[in-house]
Amino acid sequence: MSLEVFVAETFGTFMLLLLGTGVVANVALAGTKGNNGGFLMVNFGWGLAVFAGVYVAALSGAHLNFAVTVGLWANGDTAEFAPGVDKNVVNALAYFAAQMLGSILGAVGCWLAYKQHFDAEPDPANKLGVFSTGPAIRNYGWNLVTEIIGTFVLVFVIIAFAGTPSGLGPLAVALLVVGIGASLGGPTGYAINPNRDLGPRVAHAFLPIKGKGSSDWSYAWVPVVGPVIGGLLAGLVAMLVTFPTPAA
Repeated sequence: MSLEVFVAETFGTFMLLLLGTGVVANVALAGTKGNNGGFLMVNFGWGLAVFAGVYVAALSGAHLNFAVTVGLWANGDTAEFAPGVDKNVVNALAYFAAQMLGSILGAVGCWLAYKQHFDAEPDPANKLGVFSTGPAIRNYGWNLVTEIIGTFVLVFVIIAFAGTPSGLGPLAVALLVVGIGASLGGPTGYAINPNRDLGPRVAHAFLPIKGKGSSDWSYAWVPVVGPVIGGLLAGLVAMLVTFPTPAA
């Protein structure tokens, strides 16, 4: 992987997490203009964050999500992660490193933008909720199933987009994320991306956030393992489906 591709993936993931965690902060934290804006506002905010991130990371293929990287790796119908980027262990790890770096930096940027509101927010759970996902009903097994299903939908449909004459590109992926959030996001907050949860959770752990409480590491494996399994299954199952070739 070239430096240019690494930087593109880093900045695309940075944009995704800055805007995505930003909409959660706007809804969850005390005294913001968007306070109590509702879950649908969060869904649309994350969708538009994906829209921006995909454009920024066009050079890297805009994975922005290690589950997407894993899904493309498992899918034998594609030869490369992105134009000029071979499928191999080294490049997969480089994608993960870029995504983690970008996600941590995006979460730090969100904290800086909302610093006064983090200070004013009395509930540690609301602060953590900006940085990471958490279940409405804590049951690790079923929470894992939810994340697998949501990520399967995400990666499977992304692979389908590449083989159909939609021509919608980033907008199609953005609308897909909105739809997944509205449909399947209720039980766990739909991480559907290991880097969406793990990177910001790391940032929550080291940032000097007033009254932040626990980073809830006991749950942290669910939004990592679930999306990786979901992405892997999507890549494999997609090989069983024949998608039409886009029109020239």
